[in-house]
Amino acid sequence: RRSRRRKNVAIAYESGQGDGAEQGTSEPQRPRWEPRDWQQQLERIREMRRNRDAPVDEMGVEKCYDSSAPPQVMRYQVLLSLMLSSQTKDQVTSAAMLRLRQHGLTVDSILQMDDATLGQIIYPVGFWRNKVKYIKQTTAILKQKYGGDIPRTVEELVQLPGVGPKMAHLAMNIAWDSVSGIAVDTHVHRITNRLKWVKKETRYPEETRVALEDWLPRDLWSEINWLFVGFGQQTCLPVNPRCNECLNQDICPAAKR
Repeated sequence: RRSRRRKNVAIAYESGQGDGAEQGTSEPQRPRWEPRDWQQQLERIREMRRNRDAPVDEMGVEKCYDSSAPPQVMRYQVLLSLMLSSQTKDQVTSAAMLRLRQHGLTVDSILQMDDATLGQIIYPVGFWRNKVKYIKQTTAILKQKYGGDIPRTVEELVQLPGVGPKMAHLAMNIAWDSVSGIAVDTHVHRITNRLKWVKKETRYPEETRVALEDWLPRDLWSEINWLFVGFGQQTCLPVNPRCNECLNQDICPAAKR
């Protein structure tokens, strides 16, 4: 009876698979889940973002550091701009980074700066008092443990005070030119849930990251953050999204038609 069952399983595969199954080769993989119309939706978002004129394009983290600085200093500035950007508009982060750079933004200059001065410089970024504390603590760790540079892994980056998964993946991409994962912020989280790019609704950005990485081709991971952040700033707004201006209106599950 057992052997008969095995044969039934073997011939249950699509034509041409039976012989392989009988010879003991691995069973064919089930088709990978992917959302409906996602490639067309992605292409249309690219078209809407073609002008690269959203706040993130002009004042995002990739525009905040001194590209002429030594690599180690540049990487430190990338990390600091990411720490400042949390729950803060790009315009505010960019202005704060400019003021910091005017004071000479290095590990040593931050360690020598008193908390009150640092607070005055970065104000009014969101939760600036907490960020003063986190910046000082993280900078001290970088000096003591990493010789003034930033860690090379996500695992080490998220151990730093004030550094979350989204910041870590962006730091890996921008500072180390390494794609370690999808950087999911509130924009990416919101839009991918609206588009049903997740099997079931996710409550937190980290949940969304895991769900997206399960199916989205890896060669697209680094593109998603800047693409969706700008789209979320201009069109797919948190409140009253501009569906009538969106090229995806006819194929978006959440569109107001």
